[in-house]
Amino acid sequence: MAKQYRSASGTAFDITNVILLSAISLLAVLPFIYIIAGSFASDAELTKRAVFLIPKTFTTAAYQFIFSTDTILQSIKVSLYVTVVGTAVNLFFTVTMAYALSKRSLMGRNTVLNLIVFSMLFGGGLIPTYLVVRDLHLLDSFWALMLPGAISAFNLIIVKNFFQELPAELEEAAKIDGCTELGLLWKIVLPLSMPVLATFTLFYAVGHWNNFYSALLYINDPQKWPLQVMLRQIVLLSQTAAGDINSMDPNFVAPPDQSIKMAVIVIGTIPILLVYPFLQKHFAKGVLIGSVKG
Repeated sequence: MAKQYRSASGTAFDITNVILLSAISLLAVLPFIYIIAGSFASDAELTKRAVFLIPKTFTTAAYQFIFSTDTILQSIKVSLYVTVVGTAVNLFFTVTMAYALSKRSLMGRNTVLNLIVFSMLFGGGLIPTYLVVRDLHLLDSFWALMLPGAISAFNLIIVKNFFQELPAELEEAAKIDGCTELGLLWKIVLPLSMPVLATFTLFYAVGHWNNFYSALLYINDPQKWPLQVMLRQIVLLSQTAAGDINSMDPNFVAPPDQSIKMAVIVIGTIPILLVYPFLQKHFAKGVLIGSVKG
């Protein structure tokens, strides 16, 4: 096999690309490393040292304060439940509606699409939305965190356009073999749509995991607070409770406020980062993997 030689300009271009992309990657990774290091540092070190990647004084006081009760574990369970079930609800309604609207022969299709686009530009507002949730008896229910945003208009249009690009020959061949519309969706369309479904699964899951505003509006029971709301409460309480407890117990060591904030960021970010690698592999795959090409 003949050995390939690269020109000096090509080699210089590759070296420049590696250096530039490595620098950009470091700029993206270093802040998160600093947050992790800061969560294990003391407030005194955070005040004295502007930036560091390894704390001089290693302490787990912030995490001990956060996990001092079972409430944080309960909120993690709530967030996992809302994320998993809510994402499933999102995908079910998005896929089924997008599949129906991808059929050009559907009666009233253009009217429905115009209404969907209209909803992207105009919304009912906070008060009408709250009244709808209240009148549907969804207050203090997990469904209040999932049903109001069950379908994203933007995601729906993207998935609909994706379905429209699938070859019509596949649908015709499946119907000749006696496949129903549901069978066509389940056996043909969904397997070919894994890249787009994986992408929007991640988008929906991240949205549910990071959502705390809906819980503040609709959930009054602290046992049903998701992780983001509970972490927000911990940050607020850590700034006031320490002084009150210290006045009653001289031996009490106040939790580090800055470390708690960083630990909260770590706890709220790590779970969704662990899910990302399992979905990322689908992003770069082709649209019609394994399909029949004419």
